[in-house]
Amino acid sequence: MPMKGRFAPSPTGRMHLGNVYSALLSWLSVRSQGGAWVLRIEDIDPQRSRRSFAEQIEDDLKWLGLDWDEYFIQSERSAIYTHYLNILREKGLTYPCYCTRADIMATQAPHEADGRVVYAGTCRPKNLLQAWSNEASHPSGRKPATRIIVPDEDIHFVDAHYGPQSVNLARHCGDFVLRRADGAWAYQLAVVVDDALMGITEVVRGRDLLLSAPQQIYLYRLFGFEVPTFCHLPLLCNEAGQRLCKRDKSLDLGEIRKSGHSPESVLGQLAYYAGIIDCPEPVSALQLVPEFSWKKVPVEDILVRPDFAAC
Repeated sequence: MPMKGRFAPSPTGRMHLGNVYSALLSWLSVRSQGGAWVLRIEDIDPQRSRRSFAEQIEDDLKWLGLDWDEYFIQSERSAIYTHYLNILREKGLTYPCYCTRADIMATQAPHEADGRVVYAGTCRPKNLLQAWSNEASHPSGRKPATRIIVPDEDIHFVDAHYGPQSVNLARHCGDFVLRRADGAWAYQLAVVVDDALMGITEVVRGRDLLLSAPQQIYLYRLFGFEVPTFCHLPLLCNEAGQRLCKRDKSLDLGEIRKSGHSPESVLGQLAYYAGIIDCPEPVSALQLVPEFSWKKVPVEDILVRPDFAAC
C-alpha cells in the first residue's frame, strides 16, 4: 500500500502553534517518504465545530505551504459511520448507556493518574445480544449513548517514536463510547473507519492521544482493517507546563500572522523546537523535507516562549 498520512483538525477554534507543529511533522514525514497527505476536517461535534474555522485552517495551511493531496469532511460521512456501527451492534458488541457525564464523574472508579475516569460498566447488560430490546422504555427517558464492550486484554503495539506500548483495555480504558446520546459520532469510531477507508498508513499526533491507539487498534481488528503505524509527538507547552491550546492567545496563529511573522519564520521556529534544524532561522516547508528525521525529534515535551521569540 502506498504511504499515506493525514492531518485531521477539529474546527473548534483558530489554529495555534501546537496544531501547526503536528501538521508540520505529519506533512514532513509523508513528503520525506514520497507519500500522499490527506486533510480531513473532523467536524463531528455539531455543538463546537464551525465551517468558518475549517476555512481558516485551510487558509493557514496554504499560507504555511503545507499542501494536501486529498480532502474530506467528516460531517458528510454519517451514513458510513452508521453502517460500521451496525456491524458491531449486530455482533452483540455494543450496548445503550444512560449514564450522564455527571453520573460518571460522581460515581465511577477507578480514576487514572491523569484525571481520566475509567467507565465501570454500570449500564453493561448481562446479555449483550438483547441489550437494545428495552431501549425505548428506559425509566430515565434519556436517549442512550452507544458503548462497546472491551475485553480484559492487553493491546500491544510499537509506537514509531515512543517505542513498545502495552495497555489493558478493561483496566485503563473501560467500555468506551462510539456514539453520544445526542447522536454525535465519537472520535474513536469515526477516526478508525475514516483512516481505514482512506488508506491511511501513518498516524502522527500528540502524545496526549497515545491511549487512543489501543482503543482504535481494538476496533481495527474487529472490522478486519489493517492497523496503521502510530507515531506520537512530544507536546508543545507554555511556561506553566500546560499543553498549548486556545487559552494561549499569543500563540494563536491568527495573532502570529497579524504580528508580521512570515510563514518561513513560523516554520523555522517550529522546526527548531522539533530538533530538525539547529537554528530557528526562516525556512520553507519544502526546504525542511531533506532535513527531516524522526531521530531528531525529542521525546520530552517542549517549552514554547509566550513571545514566540528565537531561543
